[in-house]
Amino acid sequence: MPLDRTSAFYEENAETYAKRVRSLPKQLHAFLAGLAPGAAILELGCGGGQDSAYMLAHGFDVMPTDGSTELARQAEALIGRPVRVMLFQELDADSAFDGVWAHASLLHVPRSELPDVFARIRRALRTGGIIHATFKAGEAEGHDGFGRYYNYPSADGLLALLTKGGWRDITIEENDGGGYDGEPTRWITVMAHR
Repeated sequence: MPLDRTSAFYEENAETYAKRVRSLPKQLHAFLAGLAPGAAILELGCGGGQDSAYMLAHGFDVMPTDGSTELARQAEALIGRPVRVMLFQELDADSAFDGVWAHASLLHVPRSELPDVFARIRRALRTGGIIHATFKAGEAEGHDGFGRYYNYPSADGLLALLTKGGWRDITIEENDGGGYDGEPTRWITVMAHR
């Protein structure tokens, strides 16, 4: 399974990864602006917990999750509350959240499992709920220099997947940036409503 090396990377490098200098994603403000004060947010792949900490500090009801036990531990130390250890494929909520924040996390889901994961996220959102997700752009699945698996989708492929999945008000943007590996990266940002 492609996630084995990915999981091992995050377990073995959790402290370094969580404590790296990192700016808040610029899209976080736009995401929160689309939600009511105190809205319920599910963060999928919270990493070191910086985004959850910001959302909590601004009065949102956040449920942070991560697939790595060690990263969850790092996030708990930062935010002072439990982080649920959960794989995306284990999400089993129904109309429980107003927003799902999945910044640089769903990019590790095997391509063949993305339709199911997006269906689970859609089911977890209340009607009108918003998802934010970012991906590293590409055409074929692969691994980075650390051995982490990426699904590397195209913007057109994501649009087709979300449209088929019943999402509405889909916006997709592309921009250049970087990542933990220090390599230039073409990022795809997705926002859509249930």
